[in-house]
Amino acid sequence: MAPKYAHALKDWDVRETLPDYTGKAPTREAAKTNRRAFESRMGAVEWRLGKHTRGNGLLGLDTAVSAAVAVPVFKQARNYLSNPQIRAQVLNRVLNALPSTGRIVLVGHSLGSVIAADLLRRLPAEVEVVGMVTIGSPLANGAFDVDKLKDGLKEPPFNLAWWVNFWNSSDPVAAHRGLSSVFPWMVDFRVATTPSFVRGHFAEEYLGSDAVGAAIGYALFGSLSTELEAVEKGVDIPLDPAESMALMALRYAHLMRRRLKGDELDRFTGALRRVQTDVVTDIVTRNEAEGRQVPLNVTRLMVHQPSPTGDLVEPQPGRYLGKDEAVVLLTVLAAENVLRPFEIDLPREKWLEAMKELCAEMGLGTQYGIDIFEAAKRARSVLSPGRGAGWIKWGALSVGAAAIVVATGGLALAAAPGLAGAAAITSALATFGPGGMIGGLLTAGTLVSAGGGGIAYGLAGQGTTAETLEAIVERRLAATILRQLQGLEPDPAVWSVLAQIEIEVRRQHERMDEFSDESAPGLKDLKRKILTVERALRYLTENGLEPGEVSAQQ
Repeated sequence: MAPKYAHALKDWDVRETLPDYTGKAPTREAAKTNRRAFESRMGAVEWRLGKHTRGNGLLGLDTAVSAAVAVPVFKQARNYLSNPQIRAQVLNRVLNALPSTGRIVLVGHSLGSVIAADLLRRLPAEVEVVGMVTIGSPLANGAFDVDKLKDGLKEPPFNLAWWVNFWNSSDPVAAHRGLSSVFPWMVDFRVATTPSFVRGHFAEEYLGSDAVGAAIGYALFGSLSTELEAVEKGVDIPLDPAESMALMALRYAHLMRRRLKGDELDRFTGALRRVQTDVVTDIVTRNEAEGRQVPLNVTRLMVHQPSPTGDLVEPQPGRYLGKDEAVVLLTVLAAENVLRPFEIDLPREKWLEAMKELCAEMGLGTQYGIDIFEAAKRARSVLSPGRGAGWIKWGALSVGAAAIVVATGGLALAAAPGLAGAAAITSALATFGPGGMIGGLLTAGTLVSAGGGGIAYGLAGQGTTAETLEAIVERRLAATILRQLQGLEPDPAVWSVLAQIEIEVRRQHERMDEFSDESAPGLKDLKRKILTVERALRYLTENGLEPGEVSAQQ
């Protein structure tokens, strides 16, 4: 269907009213559930089409687009934006051409993309938009925010499955950027069309792109893949937390491997082959001892260690995760050495690209991956000003971390979302050990999410170095900042844990300070611990994350 409405943009004869909004205003919980499902679908689309590219715009071009609305040649656009009668006439013409029930795909070009977005909340209640594709859209420009459309679409509508927008650098109307700066819940893709600044905006240039065709085709027909899954030995049972964490880490490593060349690729592949073999062997051994069957997703990763040139099987993309559930898991994964015990120093930018792809696969979107690394950078700058953006490596504190777990008996640690309970973690650590790749991930997850006095006492004790405490606080702070960047509700337990840590560290300092030499290493270590926790608490205070502020936001 291609509704004709060009004549309706010129003038109006019969007074018409704007079509009403359809559907009731959702409750907060319903909106949250819808947003989570929408983000999962967006992640699936992004995984099929490629990387989200927002674009930064060009200086002066956005202003030129705003001014162009006043030019006579763009009178139709000006009429739609400023004349309610013409706007009502156009929307009604389009609605009259659409079915009252069923599934539709919306494709809008230029002003048509503005009309499509304006139409979303006015469609019949029984119409489902299985996909919306906008091309050459000016919607990111403030002049096209018709009737405060931006405010009306702060959340994805319930009737919309997904929305992707395509832009290209030759299109002056798109102003060298997409729409996700205005509607952060959708994704943008940059396509290469003609270099002509005139033809760059033409609809046929966009519609001739394979990427645009793939998006429309996916909306119409779903996946057209004819590939068959190979039959593997194993049992199709759910992964337990240890298995899930291990496969997530291996997937992250494989995504990184795709970005390497030459000697880096050879060394990384050799190390990954060994790590993957050890991980699968450890899981199989553990499961056999416990009488548990080995999941298919684990057995398919078996590699033949004696053959260094044999195929290295990649883990399949992981399950979709909610943003809340992913905070601690991915904060830990970004800081962990997924090739432990091997150490290969690779550019942070490549790890970032791998994390973005991992997040897209899991339905979180690439921006989530960007925010993970940004949160780490900010946390580092808060706790250690001037020391750069890199993490303190877990390898430098594995002994101290293991000591804390042992000291608290494991049972004092509250597990992160997505992990098992404390008893299950203790059992897993007893099997895999806190120093291996699987044990290291579980240990890190508990230390970044643990609550209660046990963790505070363990961090304050003399058996825990200041570097260990700093690394754990840094990751807790990074998880908090990630929540801020993603617009998630803050975790009120963070303040409580940090405050308890500060109390215990100061208590230890008072005991030592009474009789020790002023230059005693133990005293210096405690002072460093105090400074670290003070900086973290100050950040929470300055950003409205102390308990009183958290309650007010909730």
